[in-house]
Amino acid sequence: MARAMTKAQIETFFATLQADNPEPQGELDWINPFTLLVAVVLSAQATDIGVNKATKKLFPVADTPEKMLALGEAGVKEHIKTIGLFNAKAKNVIALCEQLIEKHGSAVPRDREALEALPGVGRKTANVVLNIAFGEPTIAVDTHLFRVANRTGLAAGKTPLAVEKALLKKVPPAYLRHAHHWLILHGRYICKARKPRCPDCKVAAVCNFKDKTLAS
Repeated sequence: MARAMTKAQIETFFATLQADNPEPQGELDWINPFTLLVAVVLSAQATDIGVNKATKKLFPVADTPEKMLALGEAGVKEHIKTIGLFNAKAKNVIALCEQLIEKHGSAVPRDREALEALPGVGRKTANVVLNIAFGEPTIAVDTHLFRVANRTGLAAGKTPLAVEKALLKKVPPAYLRHAHHWLILHGRYICKARKPRCPDCKVAAVCNFKDKTLAS
């Protein structure tokens, strides 16, 4: 396990990421909070690229719960059949639309508990929606972020929830709004699982990864 970063290292780490990418964006395509919610639900065990290909034709015809519901489960399946677990996801999307209409006036709730009560929505999905759609300082821990936090010494944890809680304590408030995106993008393109690109890493100087000399 990497040695824990100091406060000074963490400050430099995020200041560097901010300087390199001041306004990081998620890579899922969306039109409004509803389509963002659906996209994140569809992204479970799927790539953002794959989800975007499926929603490119889905969202123009179904950008509200009512329109999505009108497609029916079969109609949704037809649009997302290239995505893994599409049968279960189509079922969840339809059930999600029904609850949004019945309980939330068709609006995506800006509330974690209400979001997590929706079919197919867990803590990570709720965090993504709260962060991207509503600007809340949440951190959604996916496999990339989990790896970066542990490998660098930024925030160690044995579970995604443990890492999330550690990050919320350690990330300086000024960087909390975008920390989620910076860390995911860093893990996706630089701090990769098998072959981290340490020579190309802008934060290598403050990273406590023990095997940087072995990375390519």
